[in-house]
Amino acid sequence: MENSDPLAYEVVRDLYPETGKAYAIGVTGPPGVGKSSLISALVRHLREQDRTIGVVSVDPSSPFSQGALLGDRIRLADHFLDPGVFIRSMGTRGHLGGLAEATLQALLVLDAAGKDLVFLETVGAGQSEVEVIGIADTIVLVLMPGSGDSVQALKAGIMEIPDVIAINKMDHPAAKTMRNEVRSILSLDRERSWKPPIVLTEATRGENVPELWEKVEEHRAHLEQEGRLEERRRKNLAGEVFAVASGRAKAHLQQAVADDPELRRLLDEVQKRELDPLTAVREIMEKVFHLGDATDGTNTR
Repeated sequence: MENSDPLAYEVVRDLYPETGKAYAIGVTGPPGVGKSSLISALVRHLREQDRTIGVVSVDPSSPFSQGALLGDRIRLADHFLDPGVFIRSMGTRGHLGGLAEATLQALLVLDAAGKDLVFLETVGAGQSEVEVIGIADTIVLVLMPGSGDSVQALKAGIMEIPDVIAINKMDHPAAKTMRNEVRSILSLDRERSWKPPIVLTEATRGENVPELWEKVEEHRAHLEQEGRLEERRRKNLAGEVFAVASGRAKAHLQQAVADDPELRRLLDEVQKRELDPLTAVREIMEKVFHLGDATDGTNTR
């Protein structure tokens, strides 16, 4: 799957009818807030209930790491020898259709393998991260008190993302203040039928981890009661198709431009300011995808 091996297509095609049974939980938040520790504590709690689990840890943040950096995932090592838990760390390297494609395939395979729950962990909350966790049924945002950037990130619009919020390191003197700040930001959005609950946790000691899981279960029940789980999954899968398609189209475009002197010349002209970027885009799209711009009458197909 990760190496974009042609065999992956056949595997996913054959397994796809067996999917749709696992519940996917996306876990996101700024680096260093304790996402891995929290997932590890949740896995421990859930294994006591004899539920099988998959964990896909995605690192879209480093183009230099040549793969996922496993250092911060070391806490998950507690579960490496447990046959009921499968853990995979993914980096940005080598995905033809981008991380969206690799993550979707990993989730489908773990789902078909019979895992009850799959956690998708990602660093940060930028566009690529939102894309990656876009396939989750419930999204948990992890924050840490004392990091002002967390609240700034909330104000910047990622408040629309989470269904449940965990403020980790609850012993921190600013933990309750942060909870109040987050609550006041959430109160601005009155249109959502589900109000994201905020749970103070201490992952390393496992404190309030059962309560956090309870909120995830409540969100799941809320989606199922309103008939929105199926609707959300349909919307997410449609979004994934577009995310994967755009990733592939970008890779195809870059390759086409690299292989074609005429298209490279267009880029050179833009860089020398001899040609404007939009004209260059139109010509590249016309040549690579045979697409004209319908608005200016050049679309003859």
